[in-house]
Amino acid sequence: MSEEKKNPEETVFPAEEPELTEDTGEGAPDVELDEGAAELDTTVAEGMYTDDAIKALKGLEAVRERPGMYIGSTGPEGLHHLIYEIVDNSIDEALAGYCDRIEVTLNADGSVTVEDNGRGIPAGIHPTEGIPTPELVYTRLHAGGKFDDEGGYKIAGGLHGVGASVVNALSEWLELEDVFGGVRYTERFEIGEVARPYACMGPVPEDSKKSGVRVRFKPDPAVFVQTTRFDYDTVLTRMREQAFLNAGVRIVLTDMREQGADGSYRQDDLRYEGGISDFVSYLTGQKFADPIHPGVIYMRGEEKGGGSQAEIALQYNTSYTETVLSFANNMHTTFGGTHEDGFKQGLYLVLNDYAKKNRLLGSGDRLTGDDVREGIVAVISVKLRDAEFISQTKSKLGNEFMKEIVRTTVKERLREYLDEHPEEARAIINKALAASMAREAARKAKELAHRKGLLESSSLPGKLSDCQERDASLTEIYLVEGDSAGGSAKGGRDSVFQAILPLRGKVLNVEKTRLDKVYSNVSLIPIIQALGTGIGEDFDITRLRYGKIIIMADADVDGSHIRILLLTFFFRHMKALIDEGHVYLAQPPLYKIYRRNRSGGERYAFSDEERDRIIAELGGGAVEAERYKGLGEMDAEQLWETTMNPDTRTLRRVTLEDAVTADQAFSLLMGDKVEPRRVFIEENAKYAQNLDV
Repeated sequence: MSEEKKNPEETVFPAEEPELTEDTGEGAPDVELDEGAAELDTTVAEGMYTDDAIKALKGLEAVRERPGMYIGSTGPEGLHHLIYEIVDNSIDEALAGYCDRIEVTLNADGSVTVEDNGRGIPAGIHPTEGIPTPELVYTRLHAGGKFDDEGGYKIAGGLHGVGASVVNALSEWLELEDVFGGVRYTERFEIGEVARPYACMGPVPEDSKKSGVRVRFKPDPAVFVQTTRFDYDTVLTRMREQAFLNAGVRIVLTDMREQGADGSYRQDDLRYEGGISDFVSYLTGQKFADPIHPGVIYMRGEEKGGGSQAEIALQYNTSYTETVLSFANNMHTTFGGTHEDGFKQGLYLVLNDYAKKNRLLGSGDRLTGDDVREGIVAVISVKLRDAEFISQTKSKLGNEFMKEIVRTTVKERLREYLDEHPEEARAIINKALAASMAREAARKAKELAHRKGLLESSSLPGKLSDCQERDASLTEIYLVEGDSAGGSAKGGRDSVFQAILPLRGKVLNVEKTRLDKVYSNVSLIPIIQALGTGIGEDFDITRLRYGKIIIMADADVDGSHIRILLLTFFFRHMKALIDEGHVYLAQPPLYKIYRRNRSGGERYAFSDEERDRIIAELGGGAVEAERYKGLGEMDAEQLWETTMNPDTRTLRRVTLEDAVTADQAFSLLMGDKVEPRRVFIEENAKYAQNLDV
């Protein structure tokens, strides 16, 4: 989650010079590149690519001026993107068949090292640019093997070849070690500029057979002002994903920042021979649902006469949710695209045809797309040349021909599987038929709700205290726990742009129920009415009545439960609200702090640490710190001042930086399986703070 706060405290980061280790080349004699290279055997072996395979499109200055255009943001998401870009270059070597090991190390000084055993970067002077080729790659936008039709990469991910230079531009410093053709070269950059010229350090030992690239960089705190600390689990999720997508490639992630009690460092060694089939098994296990048929169904297809290919793996389980993840050249296409469309079309056609052929559907009946995808876990991975993405962040694939490749693959291979495995086929069809019956029940429940006027756009819940402003971009609605807190919120709000909806009854856990139950739930219907977008297939975000949807609940166990229930509802039935940044969590204070003689007014603390700091500032023993047990204990003025005033409040925006992790979290915390949830609580209880238990 990202944080929105007025007047944040300034964070000052020290400018640290990295410790130089032996393998940085420090102290080794500098040799002029052309002389050193001339003395060594630079014969290009078969499979090597040469300097003129690197094509350059100039310009780097804009990166530091507008980093968000290249990495999405300068917050945690953008920070981690730096690692992904360098790793993607190593993955491209793996796709080309020249790399099977990648090591990622989070160093104690805040830097990151990424090392692979690929071919390295061609080490000579570039024929048209007149500078060392590796320097060209790290200092010029659009310079790389991804732009050459002959000697470069046939299939590649990354930011269209700008990744290395973008990382360099946004780093305080970056050190490059390039082993190419048996010779080691080094260079150092600072803020994207050459600080230690490219130099030949001599041949590597013959018996090492070493080649590849080693990059060590430290993010620039002047760019990443929010944080420059990498989160291990975030990086692990991405590295595991890449290991699944590239069967047989080993990715080793190590955290050198903290030692365990036994003196060891945290490390994950990731290698999956089963590729995306292993990925599906992993995801199914993380959903804590039981498969309804043994084994993962794997399909593969290729373009006739071309180099494009598609892999699909799927398995159905007992849950009510669908998990379909699509990738193009190892990039997660969050919003799908042509390959995902082809998969859904093929699945729809095959299952309907099979059900009709085997008389499992009545005359004129058809299963819908939602029916055939309920309870599915599927991974679609396509590899293609000249991939066309609809946005710079590669969130949606646009190549039309991939739709037909994937659709044809699913139609042919899945039909074969169903014919050869009749028991598994019947289990899959029965799952879809059950979903169809539930859909019909949901339709009737929705019609009943419409007849009662509960879902009409003009119908607003009785307890809603609406705002005066009608421009949704300027308005916000507070979903408030309890009538007492709702009363304070109504009294303290700015009625021009702030609406208040007190929550009624127990919020339904939608993870365990189908859609028909939602339409009759007294806690969710008022929210659906107030927001105006509808849910499920009727959802239309253009009808959203409030730009900010703010969940305001007590800072205790019950409040946390309400927050997760509401977030589960939004995630499963109104996910676009989260995708487009409309959902927020209010941050009410935990403590009211004042002098015993009531002089000097009241101050508020949002954590134990802040409480202790304020008490120390006010003189210690003469100070009281009163723990709020709920929002209802604050009067209207206090609630406005601490939690609702845009000039002083803190809001946490709910984001989905990783859909896989989010889906797993909701399945774990809100699903049917008790044992995994119990283990999770036991393992993470030590991290819980400020809870009234």
